[in-house]
Amino acid sequence: MSTITFDTHKFIKRLTEAGMPLIQAEVLAEEQTKLIDERLATKDDLNMMEMRLTMKLGALIAAGIGLVATLGKLFH
Repeated sequence: MSTITFDTHKFIKRLTEAGMPLIQAEVLAEEQTKLIDERLATKDDLNMMEMRLTMKLGALIAAGIGLVATLGKLFH
């Protein structure tokens, strides 16, 4: 899994320059970092999921073809 770079120092600096108290800016930066680390999917995550879904779909199609062939032999 790849990582996403989040510059907490720059984020805190921008918030404090906009008038937010330093303590609040630090807490917000910490929570944003947690959110990014725990909840945000990267391109690598999405590519891996796409590959898994493609493999599962291929297996499902193969099973369906096998079922249709078997039923065709039984009822022919």
